[in-house]
Amino acid sequence: MNRVLQPFAYTRASTAWPFVVAVLSIVVVSSWLVGTIPADDASGIRRAVRGGALCALATSFGAMPVWVIKRLPQQLADGLLGFGAGVMLAATAFSLVLPGLDAAGRAGYSAWGAAALISAGVMLGATALLVFDLSAVDDPRDANRHLVPSRVMLFVLAIVLHNVPEGMAVGVAAGGGLAGAQGLAMGISLQDVPEGLVVALILAGAGMARSKAVFIGALSGVAEPVAAVLSAWAVGISALLLPWGLAFAAGAMLIAVGHSVIPESNRHGHAATASFGLALGFCLMMALDMALG
Repeated sequence: MNRVLQPFAYTRASTAWPFVVAVLSIVVVSSWLVGTIPADDASGIRRAVRGGALCALATSFGAMPVWVIKRLPQQLADGLLGFGAGVMLAATAFSLVLPGLDAAGRAGYSAWGAAALISAGVMLGATALLVFDLSAVDDPRDANRHLVPSRVMLFVLAIVLHNVPEGMAVGVAAGGGLAGAQGLAMGISLQDVPEGLVVALILAGAGMARSKAVFIGALSGVAEPVAAVLSAWAVGISALLLPWGLAFAAGAMLIAVGHSVIPESNRHGHAATASFGLALGFCLMMALDMALG
Protein backbone atom coordinates (compact mmCIF):
# COMPACT_ATOMS: atom_id res chain seq x y z
CA MET A 1 0.00 0.00 0.00
CA ASN A 2 1.16 3.51 -0.73
CA ARG A 3 2.54 4.94 2.49
CA VAL A 4 0.72 8.21 1.87
CA LEU A 5 -2.57 6.40 2.44
CA GLN A 6 -1.54 4.58 5.60
CA PRO A 7 -2.70 5.95 8.97
CA PHE A 8 -0.10 7.30 11.30
CA ALA A 9 1.29 4.89 13.88
CA TYR A 10 2.14 5.98 17.39
CA THR A 11 5.54 4.72 18.52
CA ARG A 12 6.99 7.22 20.95
CA ALA A 13 6.46 10.84 21.81
CA SER A 14 8.18 13.23 19.42
CA THR A 15 10.59 15.72 20.86
CA ALA A 16 9.90 19.41 20.55
CA TRP A 17 13.36 20.49 19.43
CA PRO A 18 12.60 20.74 15.67
CA PHE A 19 9.71 23.10 16.34
CA VAL A 20 11.81 25.16 18.72
CA VAL A 21 14.61 25.37 16.13
CA ALA A 22 12.15 26.48 13.43
CA VAL A 23 10.60 29.18 15.62
CA LEU A 24 13.99 30.39 16.80
CA SER A 25 15.14 30.56 13.17
CA ILE A 26 12.21 32.82 12.33
CA VAL A 27 12.86 34.99 15.38
CA VAL A 28 16.58 35.26 14.62
CA VAL A 29 16.01 36.14 10.96
CA SER A 30 13.37 38.73 11.87
CA SER A 31 15.56 40.22 14.61
CA TRP A 32 18.50 40.45 12.24
CA LEU A 33 16.35 42.18 9.65
CA VAL A 34 15.11 44.69 12.23
CA GLY A 35 18.67 45.26 13.42
CA THR A 36 19.72 46.35 9.94
CA ILE A 37 17.06 49.09 9.85
CA PRO A 38 17.83 52.57 11.24
CA ALA A 39 15.78 53.45 14.31
CA ASP A 40 14.32 56.50 12.57
CA ASP A 41 13.28 54.54 9.46
CA ALA A 42 9.96 55.70 8.05
CA SER A 43 9.78 53.48 4.96
CA GLY A 44 7.59 50.82 6.52
CA ILE A 45 10.32 48.16 6.56
CA ARG A 46 9.88 47.59 10.29
CA ARG A 47 6.17 47.06 9.72
CA ALA A 48 7.05 44.66 6.92
CA VAL A 49 9.31 42.66 9.25
CA ARG A 50 6.59 42.45 11.89
CA GLY A 51 3.97 41.40 9.36
CA GLY A 52 6.23 38.84 7.70
CA ALA A 53 7.31 37.39 11.03
CA LEU A 54 3.68 37.10 12.13
CA CYS A 55 2.90 35.10 8.98
CA ALA A 56 5.92 32.84 9.46
CA LEU A 57 5.10 32.16 13.11
CA ALA A 58 1.50 31.37 12.18
CA THR A 59 2.78 28.75 9.74
CA SER A 60 5.01 27.29 12.46
CA PHE A 61 2.24 27.02 15.03
CA GLY A 62 -0.04 25.51 12.38
CA ALA A 63 2.42 22.66 11.90
CA MET A 64 2.72 21.98 15.65
CA PRO A 65 -0.45 19.82 16.13
CA VAL A 66 1.04 17.09 13.90
CA TRP A 67 2.76 15.83 17.05
CA VAL A 68 -0.61 14.81 18.51
CA ILE A 69 -2.96 14.45 15.54
CA LYS A 70 -2.92 10.89 14.29
CA ARG A 71 -4.74 11.60 11.07
CA LEU A 72 -6.67 14.58 9.75
CA PRO A 73 -9.85 13.62 7.86
CA GLN A 74 -9.21 14.25 4.18
CA GLN A 75 -12.45 16.20 3.81
CA LEU A 76 -11.41 18.56 6.59
CA ALA A 77 -7.93 18.97 5.10
CA ASP A 78 -9.45 19.84 1.72
CA GLY A 79 -11.79 22.31 3.38
CA LEU A 80 -8.85 23.99 5.11
CA LEU A 81 -7.00 24.25 1.82
CA GLY A 82 -10.08 25.78 0.22
CA PHE A 83 -10.29 28.24 3.10
CA GLY A 84 -6.69 29.30 2.53
CA ALA A 85 -7.35 29.71 -1.18
CA GLY A 86 -10.33 31.95 -0.43
CA VAL A 87 -8.28 34.15 1.88
CA MET A 88 -5.59 34.51 -0.76
CA LEU A 89 -8.09 35.33 -3.50
CA ALA A 90 -9.73 38.02 -1.36
CA ALA A 91 -6.32 39.41 -0.42
CA THR A 92 -5.43 39.53 -4.10
CA ALA A 93 -8.55 41.48 -5.00
CA PHE A 94 -9.11 43.78 -2.01
CA SER A 95 -5.59 44.24 -0.64
CA LEU A 96 -3.51 44.22 -3.81
CA VAL A 97 -5.41 44.88 -7.06
CA LEU A 98 -7.77 47.60 -5.82
CA PRO A 99 -5.05 49.52 -3.91
CA GLY A 100 -2.81 49.09 -6.95
CA LEU A 101 -5.41 50.70 -9.20
CA ASP A 102 -5.80 53.51 -6.69
CA ALA A 103 -2.03 54.05 -6.48
CA ALA A 104 -1.76 54.12 -10.27
CA GLY A 105 -4.53 56.70 -10.39
CA ARG A 106 -2.74 58.88 -7.85
CA ALA A 107 0.41 58.59 -9.97
CA GLY A 108 -1.44 60.29 -12.83
CA TYR A 109 -2.66 57.36 -14.90
CA SER A 110 -6.10 57.46 -16.48
CA ALA A 111 -8.62 54.72 -15.70
CA TRP A 112 -7.58 52.76 -18.79
CA GLY A 113 -3.92 53.43 -18.13
CA ALA A 114 -4.18 52.23 -14.53
CA ALA A 115 -5.98 49.07 -15.65
CA ALA A 116 -3.29 48.41 -18.26
CA LEU A 117 -0.48 48.96 -15.75
CA ILE A 118 -2.02 46.66 -13.13
CA SER A 119 -2.82 44.03 -15.76
CA ALA A 120 0.76 44.08 -16.97
CA GLY A 121 2.05 43.74 -13.41
CA VAL A 122 -0.34 40.87 -12.67
CA MET A 123 0.74 38.97 -15.78
CA LEU A 124 4.40 39.61 -14.97
CA GLY A 125 4.01 38.22 -11.45
CA ALA A 126 1.96 35.27 -12.68
CA THR A 127 4.51 34.40 -15.34
CA ALA A 128 7.44 34.70 -12.95
CA LEU A 129 5.97 32.35 -10.35
CA LEU A 130 4.70 29.86 -12.92
CA VAL A 131 8.08 29.63 -14.65
CA PHE A 132 9.88 29.31 -11.33
CA ASP A 133 7.37 26.74 -10.10
CA LEU A 134 7.61 24.56 -13.18
CA SER A 135 11.39 24.77 -13.48
CA ALA A 136 11.92 23.92 -9.82
CA VAL A 137 9.45 21.02 -9.75
CA ASP A 138 10.73 19.49 -12.96
CA ASP A 139 14.36 19.49 -11.79
CA PRO A 140 15.48 15.83 -11.96
CA ARG A 141 18.34 16.56 -9.55
CA ASP A 142 15.96 17.02 -6.61
CA ALA A 143 17.83 15.10 -3.93
CA ASN A 144 14.78 14.86 -1.64
CA ARG A 145 12.43 13.36 -4.21
CA HIS A 146 13.12 9.80 -3.02
CA LEU A 147 11.82 10.60 0.47
CA VAL A 148 8.20 11.07 -0.53
CA PRO A 149 6.13 10.68 -3.71
CA SER A 150 6.73 13.35 -6.34
CA ARG A 151 3.16 14.63 -5.99
CA VAL A 152 3.77 15.39 -2.32
CA MET A 153 7.00 17.20 -3.09
CA LEU A 154 5.22 19.16 -5.82
CA PHE A 155 2.60 20.35 -3.36
CA VAL A 156 5.08 21.21 -0.60
CA LEU A 157 7.30 23.09 -3.04
CA ALA A 158 4.27 25.01 -4.28
CA ILE A 159 3.39 25.97 -0.71
CA VAL A 160 6.93 27.18 -0.04
CA LEU A 161 6.97 29.11 -3.32
CA HIS A 162 3.70 30.87 -2.66
CA ASN A 163 4.95 31.99 0.73
CA VAL A 164 7.14 34.37 -1.28
CA PRO A 165 4.27 36.33 -2.89
CA GLU A 166 2.49 36.32 0.47
CA GLY A 167 5.53 37.96 2.01
CA MET A 168 5.74 40.30 -0.97
CA ALA A 169 2.12 41.34 -0.49
CA VAL A 170 2.72 42.14 3.18
CA GLY A 171 5.92 44.02 2.38
CA VAL A 172 4.51 46.07 -0.48
CA ALA A 173 1.47 47.07 1.57
CA ALA A 174 3.65 48.05 4.54
CA GLY A 175 6.26 49.81 2.45
CA GLY A 176 3.59 51.74 0.58
CA GLY A 177 1.91 52.82 3.80
CA LEU A 178 -1.43 51.33 2.76
CA ALA A 179 -4.27 51.63 5.26
CA GLY A 180 -5.11 47.93 4.89
CA ALA A 181 -1.57 46.65 5.52
CA GLN A 182 -2.42 45.41 9.02
CA GLY A 183 -5.53 43.59 7.86
CA LEU A 184 -3.62 41.97 5.01
CA ALA A 185 -0.93 40.66 7.36
CA MET A 186 -3.55 39.30 9.77
CA GLY A 187 -5.53 37.67 6.97
CA ILE A 188 -2.50 35.95 5.47
CA SER A 189 -1.39 34.84 8.94
CA LEU A 190 -4.83 33.33 9.48
CA GLN A 191 -4.62 31.19 6.37
CA ASP A 192 -0.99 30.27 7.14
CA VAL A 193 -2.14 28.25 10.18
CA PRO A 194 -4.03 25.52 8.25
CA GLU A 195 -1.38 25.74 5.55
CA GLY A 196 1.39 24.78 7.98
CA LEU A 197 -0.80 22.00 9.38
CA VAL A 198 -1.58 20.48 5.98
CA VAL A 199 2.04 20.61 4.81
CA ALA A 200 3.28 18.83 7.94
CA LEU A 201 0.49 16.24 7.75
CA ILE A 202 1.27 15.44 4.12
CA LEU A 203 4.94 14.94 4.90
CA ALA A 204 4.21 12.78 7.95
CA GLY A 205 1.62 10.76 6.03
CA ALA A 206 4.22 10.10 3.33
CA GLY A 207 6.42 8.34 5.86
CA MET A 208 8.62 11.18 7.05
CA ALA A 209 9.41 11.29 10.78
CA ARG A 210 6.97 13.53 12.59
CA SER A 211 9.67 15.72 14.08
CA LYS A 212 11.13 16.34 10.63
CA ALA A 213 7.69 16.93 9.10
CA VAL A 214 6.89 19.52 11.78
CA PHE A 215 10.28 21.16 11.28
CA ILE A 216 9.84 21.50 7.50
CA GLY A 217 6.23 22.62 7.86
CA ALA A 218 7.20 25.22 10.44
CA LEU A 219 10.21 26.46 8.53
CA SER A 220 8.32 26.75 5.22
CA GLY A 221 7.17 30.22 6.25
CA VAL A 222 10.61 31.67 6.92
CA ALA A 223 10.72 33.14 3.40
CA GLU A 224 7.87 35.51 4.26
CA PRO A 225 9.71 38.08 6.43
CA VAL A 226 12.62 38.11 3.97
CA ALA A 227 10.32 38.67 0.99
CA ALA A 228 8.37 41.28 2.96
CA VAL A 229 11.49 43.31 3.75
CA LEU A 230 12.84 43.18 0.21
CA SER A 231 9.48 44.25 -1.20
CA ALA A 232 9.06 47.09 1.30
CA TRP A 233 12.57 48.30 0.48
CA ALA A 234 11.82 48.21 -3.26
CA VAL A 235 8.62 50.25 -3.09
CA GLY A 236 10.31 52.63 -0.68
CA ILE A 237 12.77 53.61 -3.41
CA SER A 238 10.05 55.25 -5.49
CA ALA A 239 6.31 55.70 -5.17
CA LEU A 240 6.07 54.77 -8.85
CA LEU A 241 7.01 51.20 -7.94
CA LEU A 242 4.04 50.78 -5.58
CA PRO A 243 1.36 49.87 -8.18
CA TRP A 244 3.83 47.58 -9.96
CA GLY A 245 4.72 45.85 -6.68
CA LEU A 246 1.09 45.35 -5.70
CA ALA A 247 0.20 44.00 -9.14
CA PHE A 248 3.23 41.68 -9.26
CA ALA A 249 2.35 40.19 -5.86
CA ALA A 250 -1.28 39.80 -6.96
CA GLY A 251 -0.29 37.88 -10.09
CA ALA A 252 2.02 35.57 -8.15
CA MET A 253 -0.70 34.84 -5.59
CA LEU A 254 -3.23 34.11 -8.33
CA ILE A 255 -0.92 31.50 -9.83
CA ALA A 256 -0.22 30.00 -6.40
CA VAL A 257 -3.95 29.61 -5.78
CA GLY A 258 -5.02 28.48 -9.23
CA HIS A 259 -2.05 26.29 -10.07
CA SER A 260 -1.44 24.60 -6.71
CA VAL A 261 -3.87 25.17 -3.84
CA ILE A 262 -7.27 24.78 -5.55
CA PRO A 263 -6.26 21.70 -7.60
CA GLU A 264 -4.89 20.03 -4.48
CA SER A 265 -8.04 20.82 -2.49
CA ASN A 266 -10.20 19.21 -5.20
CA ARG A 267 -8.01 16.20 -5.88
CA HIS A 268 -9.61 13.82 -3.39
CA GLY A 269 -13.27 14.22 -4.41
CA HIS A 270 -14.29 16.80 -1.79
CA ALA A 271 -14.77 19.68 -4.19
CA ALA A 272 -17.96 20.88 -2.48
CA THR A 273 -16.26 21.12 0.92
CA ALA A 274 -13.23 22.83 -0.58
CA SER A 275 -15.44 25.28 -2.47
CA PHE A 276 -17.42 26.12 0.67
CA GLY A 277 -14.13 26.68 2.51
CA LEU A 278 -13.00 28.95 -0.32
CA ALA A 279 -16.15 31.07 -0.05
CA LEU A 280 -15.80 31.24 3.75
CA GLY A 281 -12.15 32.29 3.55
CA PHE A 282 -12.95 34.89 0.91
CA CYS A 283 -15.68 36.45 3.05
CA LEU A 284 -13.55 36.44 6.21
CA MET A 285 -10.62 38.13 4.47
CA MET A 286 -12.98 40.68 2.92
CA ALA A 287 -14.36 41.47 6.39
CA LEU A 288 -10.86 41.84 7.83
CA ASP A 289 -9.87 44.15 5.00
CA MET A 290 -12.93 46.32 5.56
CA ALA A 291 -12.62 46.38 9.36
CA LEU A 292 -8.88 47.01 9.53
CA GLY A 293 -8.38 48.87 6.26
